[in-house]
Amino acid sequence: MDEKYMVNDVLEGLKAELTTYQGVISEAENTQLRQTIQQIRNNDEAFQYELFKVAEAKGYYTPAGQATQDEINKVRNEVSQ
Repeated sequence: MDEKYMVNDVLEGLKAELTTYQGVISEAENTQLRQTIQQIRNNDEAFQYELFKVAEAKGYYTPAGQATQDEINKVRNEVSQ
């Protein structure tokens, strides 16, 4: 297994975990549990961003292109309705 594949696999796994954490946080009634899961999520987000920067620097990941102003305006209008 090459490094590029492993890095992208870890990034995808983290993305799924972050989604799961968000669901747990929104349903947690216990404040201490909620705060603990939020801290775990924050740590994972920080790690995910650092790994993303490494992947980007090594050419393993190419981010999506910049949205045009028209695309931004269209989304803004759809959301605000």
